[in-house]
Amino acid sequence: MRVRCSYLRCPNDSQYKDEDRRTRQRVRKEAEEYSVSTTTQQQPVTGGPKHVDREKTEDMLRHTRLVNEPREYLQKREELRQAEMEMFRNIERVAALRRALPAGAEVTDYVFQEGPRDLSGSDTPVSSVRLSELFSGPGRALIVYHFMYGKRNTAACPMCTMWIDGFNGVAPHLAQNVDLAVVAAADPSALRAHARARGWHNLRLLSAGDNTFKYDFRSEDEEGRQDSALSVFTRDAAGTLRHFYTTHPWLDDDMNERGIDLFQPVYNMLDLIPQGRGNWYASLDYGTRVNWAPHAPRSSK
Repeated sequence: MRVRCSYLRCPNDSQYKDEDRRTRQRVRKEAEEYSVSTTTQQQPVTGGPKHVDREKTEDMLRHTRLVNEPREYLQKREELRQAEMEMFRNIERVAALRRALPAGAEVTDYVFQEGPRDLSGSDTPVSSVRLSELFSGPGRALIVYHFMYGKRNTAACPMCTMWIDGFNGVAPHLAQNVDLAVVAAADPSALRAHARARGWHNLRLLSAGDNTFKYDFRSEDEEGRQDSALSVFTRDAAGTLRHFYTTHPWLDDDMNERGIDLFQPVYNMLDLIPQGRGNWYASLDYGTRVNWAPHAPRSSK
């Protein structure tokens, strides 16, 4: 059985070409019958999926071939498209500002505690590993996620857990370009037990132990209360370790819990639906398996 993706065409398959041609003809005919003036403009493809028709209705880009979309919907969708493009341009501008940051502070070669590579096996022996040893090669940066777990936070943070679930999934892709580790204040055995339950087999899991790493980067206070953060470090050819970037969920009084939003697909996916993200928070109660049974209605508040 041949599987065919809706946005990718086999360039030498005449059957699919003929089908597409018939589909376009049918859509144009139905559009005329629906009394919608349609002008098809072929747009150059500059890197996205090839062989995709770019069609506009009165300068409004059509995202589907549905002929019964109301004019009001098309107008509002076009307004949204323009806003989305502006958002992506702004994201690129912010990323450029981030990349252009000058050299940050030189940092201590912190010592962490790490269990065996095989998460399914024993939690011993526990080895010491330095920050400098987390870089797998020259010219690579290191991303560290600060996990809210340990000391005053005796239970693993559900929200951090959701973030790290995502990191574990994309870790093989990130490993092609950057090194990644998770640091918690919890001892190695407790950290590994939680990671084992979540299936975090693709991540380096480090305990900060008695070092000041989390305190220095404001993911821990003097009383041992934990917070989340994400930090980036560099190591130059001489072996000098520098802090490049750190961000926290809190950015300002009116921008709380959004500072690491871009690294979390769950909330960005929820932003696509009519109900939005609402006031939903992650929980450890529903585990790591999806229940396909019907769910109770979710509040949009």
